[in-house]
Amino acid sequence: MEQLKKELAIVLGKSLSRVEPISEQPPARLYALYDEAGEPLPMMAKYYRHQGRAALEAKKLAMLGHEGLIQVPAVYGLVLSQQPPVHEMLLLERIKGISAEAASGDVSRRQQLFEQVVEGLLGWHRIQSHGLIGSVDSVQENNWPVWYRQSVEVLWATLGYLRPPFFTQEDRQILFRSRAQFKRLFNDFDDPAVMLHGNFRLSSIIKEPHSDLLLAMAEPGNILWGPREYELIYLSDQGVEGELLRLYLSHAPVDDGFMWRRWLYQLWSCVDSLVHSGEFDRARFDHARNQLLPWLG
Repeated sequence: MEQLKKELAIVLGKSLSRVEPISEQPPARLYALYDEAGEPLPMMAKYYRHQGRAALEAKKLAMLGHEGLIQVPAVYGLVLSQQPPVHEMLLLERIKGISAEAASGDVSRRQQLFEQVVEGLLGWHRIQSHGLIGSVDSVQENNWPVWYRQSVEVLWATLGYLRPPFFTQEDRQILFRSRAQFKRLFNDFDDPAVMLHGNFRLSSIIKEPHSDLLLAMAEPGNILWGPREYELIYLSDQGVEGELLRLYLSHAPVDDGFMWRRWLYQLWSCVDSLVHSGEFDRARFDHARNQLLPWLG
């Protein structure tokens, strides 16, 4: 932590009293920064262990901010460090709010927040890709089932090479079966690709702590162009997340195939996280597997 503080002090040209971790997700850690007097700076540092990730997120935030109705954190700078371990950092705007995970007990205020979120999300979803599909670093002219199948095959091949010891034969069987049923799971799929946030969950939503009004959406995912149904895969059917999911679907229904494809997406997103960060969400993987099994025949 001291090394990180010194490095940031050099970059910013001012001393820091402390660097405080706010959150940690598999690809990155987020830090709050405090000046010599102990006052918070109006920016945060996001630390990436893998090269290339910081630039991709900066590009995604720029596109979301330019095209959408919802505020996203401004990017102040990109730091490419050769200090061991080699890493990258984004200097991001610090938005004075709290995560929507801190659910309000006031139903009307929560409903108002979710209406704002859905309206903003649909603003992005009205932006058509005109035939483009894919992630920020690999956009191509294609259709979603073909592009997604390609990405799954890359993950499958990489998983075979890595062979993580905790990954069971049963785990491999469900992935193999899902690949075998790919054509049927995407039968008659024709939803257009739109601009996606790509990591739509409560923790990405920043709200005003006293009024519960929407302030911004942070932590975007890597997928830039894809179908609207892919945006919804991180939301649960239950509790507050279930309320948000149902509200979105009441405004903009998706294809009936979402009932089974959402579990396919979740299954392979767990594999993606394992391959690219070494983190594996066993509970989420097992739940997706159990939900997908009845649809595999």
